[in-house]
Amino acid sequence: RWVVEVAHSWFNRFRGVLIRWAKLSHSYLGFVQIAACLIVGRKLLTFSG
Repeated sequence: RWVVEVAHSWFNRFRGVLIRWAKLSHSYLGFVQIAACLIVGRKLLTFSG
C-alpha cells in the first residue's frame, strides 16, 4: 500500500497532473506520461550518481 501512496505523492508534485486543466483525456494522459518520465529520470539520476 505504501508503494502506491509514494507514487501518488510523486505525481502530486506536478500541478498539471494534480489540477486537471486539460479537458481532453489524451491531453491529460500526455501530462501523466511526461510526469512519469521525469520521475523515472530523476530516480535514475539519484540511483546512478
